Amino acid sequence: MERLAGRLNLINHSVGRLVRWLALIMVLVQFVVVLLRYVYGFSSIALNESVLYMHSALFMLGAGYTLLVDDHVRVDIFQAKASDRGKARIDVFGHIVLLFPSMLALLYWSWPSVRNAWAIYEGPLSVGGIPAVFLLKSLIPAFCVLLLIQSLACLLSKLAVLAGGRA
Repeated sequence: MERLAGRLNLINHSVGRLVRWLALIMVLVQFVVVLLRYVYGFSSIALNESVLYMHSALFMLGAGYTLLVDDHVRVDIFQAKASDRGKARIDVFGHIVLLFPSMLALLYWSWPSVRNAWAIYEGPLSVGGIPAVFLLKSLIPAFCVLLLIQSLACLLSKLAVLAGGRA
């Protein structure tokens, strides 16, 4: 189980290493947008939308990595004083009862919209914008799949802890 969890972790680790560069690129592009607007009086809708696209990709594709490195939001009401086995039980419950069903529901209910967006190659959000809303919508199933993969990896690790393995 631990070996499979490690292989699954590699997926989100690789994606996380790739998308983290979007943060830097996004800041640089936003700087260029502000510079062009306020210094040169030039504005570009596509350039503005590119920041939105990068921001969306950073958060949607980076969610699995955030779960991998355990930097996600956690409510520590029950976990604060729990033992390692108690924390593992709480995490197993969270993955099976909360995360898996919510990601599967989001994947199921968003798929028709994503499929339709690809069928018509849905265009820009605004006139003069980036003609790739279908790519933006594709981030939703990618988000779900990456979180499901990472959730499975975490679940396998926590089950190993409960079975007497290492944390």
